[in-house]
Amino acid sequence: MNRFFDETRAQLSSLGLPEGEGYNGESSTRTFADGSQFRIEVPTINSAKTAETLLAESVRRGFTINRVTETLGMFRHTTAEVRRYAELGREYGAEILMSVGPRANYDIGAGVQTPEGSRIGYRLRGQEQVVRAVEDVKRAIDLGITGFVVYDEGLLWVLNELRGLGHLPADIHLKVSAHCGHANPASARLLQTLGANSFNPVRDLTLPMIAAIRRTVRIPLDIHVDNPKDSGGFIRTYDAPEFVRIAAPVYLKTGNSALEKHGTTPSPTQIEAILTQIEVVTEFLGRHYPQAKQSPGIVSLVPDDELAGVR
Repeated sequence: MNRFFDETRAQLSSLGLPEGEGYNGESSTRTFADGSQFRIEVPTINSAKTAETLLAESVRRGFTINRVTETLGMFRHTTAEVRRYAELGREYGAEILMSVGPRANYDIGAGVQTPEGSRIGYRLRGQEQVVRAVEDVKRAIDLGITGFVVYDEGLLWVLNELRGLGHLPADIHLKVSAHCGHANPASARLLQTLGANSFNPVRDLTLPMIAAIRRTVRIPLDIHVDNPKDSGGFIRTYDAPEFVRIAAPVYLKTGNSALEKHGTTPSPTQIEAILTQIEVVTEFLGRHYPQAKQSPGIVSLVPDDELAGVR
């Protein structure tokens, strides 16, 4: 590791941050509560019918999908559709995460549509959008959903506070999206402090960067193995075993390379490509890191800061 700036490195270390990205190949000793090191997550599954096809086919083909993540926005689904997502989670033992619907790209403000304004990501615009975002979460909870994708750090804090006060269930899971743009250990520590139960850093981090984040937080990381074309389109299948080894407990986000962009509903052809990518990643893990343990179907969502114990 570069040894310049020793004073600053020591000061950061006193805050509980790594001194740098020095990477000596150490393995993470953390696991989920069931002793497993990884779970498979399939993002951008924006209809219950698509979720049902994926989960049924995964059983037929002999691999496990642990988490299905919807990204269109909960407020764009009917009551029956949201209920069906929840039913599928119970039926297949999979975590179902749905995204908070009101966010910048659905709002009337023009700023987010500009090249400069797009840097704000999906964050909420104004207090009324915070109110509506909380209402979106409450509606989904009433329909059986317990996991939520959050795109705004302020909303993360609000939901965590409401959870702590008993206004929301204690067992809801708050996942911070990669669209928030966080990419370093200090940001990861902040999000954990604000109540995140898992954290998705940006997609293009190197292995040493990811390892430094893991050394800083206890919550699970959500790492993209592959991406849609509008997020770079890169496919990191050969990195998947290393993701598990250095970042456990980790959700491997798999299958998005079948899509052109986020926020879409996969076609039948794309669903098949998603399933193929999951199968390939599962095969690579079995071939190159056979000792790594995947969770079986999950029956409940205990907050993952409790799950990620050191073993």
